[in-house]
Amino acid sequence: MGRITASRSQLKPDPRYDSILASKFINCLMWDGKKTTSQRLLYDAFDEVKKRISNEEPIDVFVQAIENVKPQIEVRSRRVGGAAYQVPMQVNRARQLALAIRWLLLAVREKKGRPTALKLADEIIAAYKKEGAAMTRRENVHRMADANKAFAHFAW
Repeated sequence: MGRITASRSQLKPDPRYDSILASKFINCLMWDGKKTTSQRLLYDAFDEVKKRISNEEPIDVFVQAIENVKPQIEVRSRRVGGAAYQVPMQVNRARQLALAIRWLLLAVREKKGRPTALKLADEIIAAYKKEGAAMTRRENVHRMADANKAFAHFAW
C-alpha cells in the first residue's frame, strides 16, 4: 500500500488547543515542510470560525466537522471470476479520519481566489452544518455503496 509513517505514535498535540486531531490536520495541510505556515493557517481559520459561531469553541466545531465528514462505508473493487465488482465495505477508523481530512483539504484547495485560512474556515463551518464540498463527497461515497448493495455478499 502507501508508505508507512510513524505519525500515529509520534504525533504531539498542537500547542494552542492541545489536540492530536488538530496537529494531524496541520501535518496534512503542510506543504514543503512549512509547519509554522500551516499552523498559522489553521489557527487563522479557527479565529474566523470563532467570529462566525461565537457560542462554540472552534476546536469543538472542527472536531464535529471532521466527524460529520467521516464515511461509514465505501466501495472497493473486488475481482470475482473475471469481473470487477464494486463491493461496499466498512471503513476502518484510521481510514475514516484520513479520508475526512483529505476531503476537507481537497475542498479547500479546489476553491480559488481567496486566502486559504478563509476557505478553510468556510469549509469547516459548512461541514459542521453538514453541507459543503467535503460533505457532498461523503454523500457520493455513501450513495455508491448503497447502489452496490447487491454485491455486499462478495465482502470478506
